[in-house]
Amino acid sequence: MAKSLLLVTHGGSFHCDEAFAYAILRRALPPGVLAASTLARTRDPSAMEAADIVWDVGGVFDPALGRFDHHQRGAPVRPDGTPYSSAGLLWAAYGRDAVRAVLAGRGGEDMVERVWAEMDEQVVRLVDLADNGQRPVPDFGDEGLDRAARIADGMALPYLVDALNLPWDADPADRARAEDERFLRAAEIAGTFLDGRIEQIRARIAAYDAVLEAHGRSTDPRVLELDRGMPWQGPAHDADLPVLFAVYPDKGGNAWMVGCMPPEPGSFAQKLPLPAAWAGLRDAELARVSGVSDAVFCHLNCFIAAARSREGALAMARIALGLAREPMGLGAK
Repeated sequence: MAKSLLLVTHGGSFHCDEAFAYAILRRALPPGVLAASTLARTRDPSAMEAADIVWDVGGVFDPALGRFDHHQRGAPVRPDGTPYSSAGLLWAAYGRDAVRAVLAGRGGEDMVERVWAEMDEQVVRLVDLADNGQRPVPDFGDEGLDRAARIADGMALPYLVDALNLPWDADPADRARAEDERFLRAAEIAGTFLDGRIEQIRARIAAYDAVLEAHGRSTDPRVLELDRGMPWQGPAHDADLPVLFAVYPDKGGNAWMVGCMPPEPGSFAQKLPLPAAWAGLRDAELARVSGVSDAVFCHLNCFIAAARSREGALAMARIALGLAREPMGLGAK
């Protein structure tokens, strides 16, 4: 028979940190234990005394006793001195178990640790800061727009959860029950966000490893040859690869794509665009102008094209590289 746990956080209105913390617990605890456990939202000292895990209330931080409050004097802080919220404290104690549960064996312990660390930096730390009335310094460094998007994503969750609280002038009849229901909805939304971000980070890490491996096999270091479509621009930037084009099959498997490398993460420019003479052409006309018999498409802005075969797509990339060195070529930006 599964062990039954009493899980306690405070009642009334809620913030993102305790809703997110509950979402973490729901993934970290074994399914049988979770099903047999009870959530109580209360400030009753006797309930907290009897509880197995208490967070965001109680005035005690002691992981060995299952106590995770951050409001008391001497509450724990991160190595950089920024304060924790209950989400950060639960993530430190149970986050790796939550990641393992979501990943379900994909990637091993190294992947678990890498995902846990990125989630901590990109999401959980921002929830901690928001709960403590702080905001991250908007220094995005070399990662530019990509890092800015990740930070904005993490900062959005506290506002979303806060919107689920009852308004101050809501009907007071049975308010506690209504607040409990809304807390569960908030935790469900936070959990969906948690699952999605874990999957995104796992996929990006897996893509990074796959891109480096594929680049090592590619005939020309400027042309990344991939056996399947995946996010490749970010990994190529992160690893500082000399890639100008990537060749990969489209999702439907009906064509092979030629994608251009942007000069920086998030940019819509290209280090080397495809030839201007190909812009907007399709099928027979593109095949005639490009000299690639199975060429089927080139975007009007010359950042992506397609052929029906891998060989055709590689030929288009090589032609673009060759034209860049000729007087009539476009040249690299």
